[in-house]
Amino acid sequence: MTERKIRTADTSNCVHCHICQKNCVFLDKYGIDIGDTNKLNELAYHCFLCGRCSEVCPAGIDGQQVVADMRRNQVKKDAGVFVNKKYKRMISEKKDYLYRNYRHITANSVLFPGCNFPSVYPKTMKKLADLLWETAGIGTVYECCGKPIADIGMEEEERKIVRGIEERLLAEDVTEIVALCPNCYEYLKKNISIKIVNIYEKLRDLKLGEKISGGGFLFRPCPDREKGEWLPDIECFMKSSCEFVEDIQCCGLGGNGGVLEPELAKGFALKIKDMPESIYTYCGSCAGNLTRNGCKKVRHVLPEILGVHEKPDTVKSLINRMKTKYL
Repeated sequence: MTERKIRTADTSNCVHCHICQKNCVFLDKYGIDIGDTNKLNELAYHCFLCGRCSEVCPAGIDGQQVVADMRRNQVKKDAGVFVNKKYKRMISEKKDYLYRNYRHITANSVLFPGCNFPSVYPKTMKKLADLLWETAGIGTVYECCGKPIADIGMEEEERKIVRGIEERLLAEDVTEIVALCPNCYEYLKKNISIKIVNIYEKLRDLKLGEKISGGGFLFRPCPDREKGEWLPDIECFMKSSCEFVEDIQCCGLGGNGGVLEPELAKGFALKIKDMPESIYTYCGSCAGNLTRNGCKKVRHVLPEILGVHEKPDTVKSLINRMKTKYL
């Protein structure tokens, strides 16, 4: 786990050393640095919000925050016309999550799998939900955390989503959220007051799951790549340590950047699809999108730990997600 630097969204600190360009395919494509604010503002929705520029900036500029602020300002400026046109389908699903299901909510602790894992790993999702209920009385809540809406700059709608989640959970005396998705974990931890833990910590505490072989490579999702909060718990389930995939900045789903940069998004998967060894990840979004774009050897660690050995279902992902409303 690395110590995070103190960062600022003040782009006046940029010295145009081009280190961010060299580490980001989006910035490199357009020949801009985080400090080139006029051009960056025009291209704000092309960014993957992966945070790679923030990690490498010697001046401590938080490029991820810079772009996020630009998006929020653009939504305010045009009253959301652009995002409602470009991201219409996503907004219609996530703004007031269509497949919300709180029927199995339990007091104290709940499993919060997020949107994508149940979409691409339905068999593993069922086994996990049943296992936690039978062994620990932990119910499952099917909900979108609000990050997709936050990523496109819809700040007011984002606040409504987060407020609604917290109110519903607190009304049922929930004191702990067990997050299955690193994006949900990182986003909810910053935005709600309820304690949040990752699924591997919970499985370890409950003495559930089996050790897997490990080895090969581990693709870390953007929200946990720098801090590595999930790694100690995941490594407890691996017999052999993995090397990190270092030169791929994102799976292609980050920040909805792939909508405007589909070739860049696809390129992430193509860059690792011919790696000779196994590639693990612990994010359903990463596993699904990398598989969808040609990297067929990606394995999510959770199906392996639970003995399901399920491959991502990228064909029926929407249908699988729709079904969670009726579980």
